[in-house]
Amino acid sequence: MLDVLTPLWLTLKVAGLATFGAGLIGLALAWWMAHRRFVGHSLLDAVLMLPMVLPPTVLGYYLIVLIGRNGLLGQYLDRYLGINLLFTWQGAVLAATVVSLPLIYKGARAAFEETDPRLAQAARTLGAGEWEVFLRVSLPLALRGIGAGLMLTFARAMGEFGATLMIAGNLPGKTQTLSIAVYDAVQAGNDAQALWLTGVISAVCVVVLLASGRLLQARH
Repeated sequence: MLDVLTPLWLTLKVAGLATFGAGLIGLALAWWMAHRRFVGHSLLDAVLMLPMVLPPTVLGYYLIVLIGRNGLLGQYLDRYLGINLLFTWQGAVLAATVVSLPLIYKGARAAFEETDPRLAQAARTLGAGEWEVFLRVSLPLALRGIGAGLMLTFARAMGEFGATLMIAGNLPGKTQTLSIAVYDAVQAGNDAQALWLTGVISAVCVVVLLASGRLLQARH
């Protein structure tokens, strides 16, 4: 049982923090992209959606190039802050955040674009600033779509494997999430443990998908 609880707890922690990070970044980007048009708008939208279609190993490689000890950003983190994200659970959070970002971004953007712009304009006419319009008009109207997007983001972060394996590795008790534990059990020929682990992660994801489906239905 302990062999299941440890990766389960780590997976929930990684998925929760990744959902929080992707949620903040995705909401900001979604609102901005839904209300602004500029040169390169379509290109930026495509770049933000890339993690959904690129192989996870490719994303993992990009992250290594970015945050590795000699990476574009990683060398400065290591030199000035003593931070090394490779083979850490924090690195797993970063990988899950990047991979799951498109889900909350796309869901939130669609929700913002479906809101009636006349309501926001009426609030501005009454003297509300952009921040107040976002908090009191746009966000409440888009809340169900955003909630569904966050649930899908959490489910995707829970199932992340490729990029996480490349960035965080497979260290039992430290960076071994449920999906990596399943891979490890299959490689070791431990079919009983693999079956138990897949059952746990499948059950959690089904619950999340059912809840997000109810939220999406409630929007219509």
